[in-house]
Amino acid sequence: MLLLKKQLACSQFIRLLLLLLIGNLSLSAQTAAQFQEAAQQALAAFDAPGFAVGVVKDGEVVLSEGFGTRTIGQEEVIDGGTLFAIASNTKAFIATAIAKLHEEGQLDLDEPVQTYLPYFQLYDEYVSQHTTVRDLLCHRVGLGTFSGDAIWYKSEKTAEEIVRQIRHLPQAYEWRGGYGYTNLMFITAGEVIRAVTGKSWAEYVRDNFLGPLAMERTQTSVTPLSDMDNVATPHISHRNNLPIGMAPWEASGAAGGLISSTDDMLKWLGAQLDFRRSEERGIFPAAARNTCMRPHNVIGGSNFYSAGLGWFMYRHGGEFIVTHGGGYDGMYSSVILIPEQEIGIVVLSNSMTGVASALARYIRDTYLGLDTDGWLQQATERETNNRESWQKKVNSPREARMMGTRPSLQEEEMVGIYQDPLYGEVLLGLAEDGRLQLSFPTAPALNARLNHWHYDTYELDWEEEHAWFNEGTLRFVVNNNRQVTGIRFNVPNDDIFFEEIELEKMEEE
Repeated sequence: MLLLKKQLACSQFIRLLLLLLIGNLSLSAQTAAQFQEAAQQALAAFDAPGFAVGVVKDGEVVLSEGFGTRTIGQEEVIDGGTLFAIASNTKAFIATAIAKLHEEGQLDLDEPVQTYLPYFQLYDEYVSQHTTVRDLLCHRVGLGTFSGDAIWYKSEKTAEEIVRQIRHLPQAYEWRGGYGYTNLMFITAGEVIRAVTGKSWAEYVRDNFLGPLAMERTQTSVTPLSDMDNVATPHISHRNNLPIGMAPWEASGAAGGLISSTDDMLKWLGAQLDFRRSEERGIFPAAARNTCMRPHNVIGGSNFYSAGLGWFMYRHGGEFIVTHGGGYDGMYSSVILIPEQEIGIVVLSNSMTGVASALARYIRDTYLGLDTDGWLQQATERETNNRESWQKKVNSPREARMMGTRPSLQEEEMVGIYQDPLYGEVLLGLAEDGRLQLSFPTAPALNARLNHWHYDTYELDWEEEHAWFNEGTLRFVVNNNRQVTGIRFNVPNDDIFFEEIELEKMEEE
């Protein structure tokens, strides 16, 4: 009788466990279906070619699925294995690598960068000597947001050559007394990894994270993609979803060079959420993850928005949220973590729209039990406002154009070698068709022909399509004797600031 009672009790316990398991599976399926419906709505509302959505909760994958197409006008299915550029979501890998090396005693986060890179220089000698490795990773070194991105954009320079040019950038705010998002400091951090380990950032990330986590499709360069299938095509959204090729971000890879999928990214997010198991597996110490997700630089706002190391943090719906976005030529991405609830969200898109961030925030708020009514309308209104702002910026030079004018300079007065300490050498000569041609020896992808715009200003007719800008002008600077002394740019965009390049004409020998 006692044995029978024990058997009945055991049977009831098993049935209860099965009911709970079935209930959880049913709830998970309902949640996935809700997210799928939202994704389909967002796909249509944003007129986006496509994207992939990944969600992990409590160590289990809730969703890893694609929507739309890899290339506009083609029937190319997107799935959890489709590769997208994750751009600045690479920064969490770099910061985690640095923090791991710190915990292992191979470097010190609070040592000056010059300990590892003696050639590292900023705008001030004291700042150069005292900027630490930690400072590199939390956007507080005194450089303005996106300042200097023109140095590396589509450049064939090495990472070290880029870092050596940073000293020419101006200070934008007090050192450690403000915030300026800087890709250049993460490029520098990648070189710190090389100096300490003897491996490039790509080799280190591959050996320590991608391999152990079985992120088998994730790439550290665009080079292998030509031989791979299931790769998304970038699109320029504000030019009717124009498909373009993958931009080479080789030298700037530590700031945003990873190409990944939602299947693989969920493994990375799972490792960040279950950090104690990650420590047990030898992927990274728990202390390294906690250091990266600790506020280092307060940005402001009522939700306590701040920068950690490779992450941003804020309070929302009573929860601590960790996040980062990514912007690449023709591709935007968004990552959100809710650590206390063990939730990870990633959206990878092949468009330059707000669909990735909007959908990630919707999933966040759904899990937090917050009101999501009208989320899509609010997101598309933001998108419309952003596009109008962009168009206004692009139209401004057109509205100022004076038609019917003629240049006061002869072509032979304009051609020559121009140089800027920040950027280097730029050439102006005559192309085979007789038109003026601007050539960038270290970034030939930026070469452009010149068309007269007005007076001594010329339009840049780029030889390649560029995602961040498609219009621009340059004007010739002359002295009191009407001699050409330099070139100044006006290329409307929100990131690649050609205006920082002040070319001076070199005197002929």
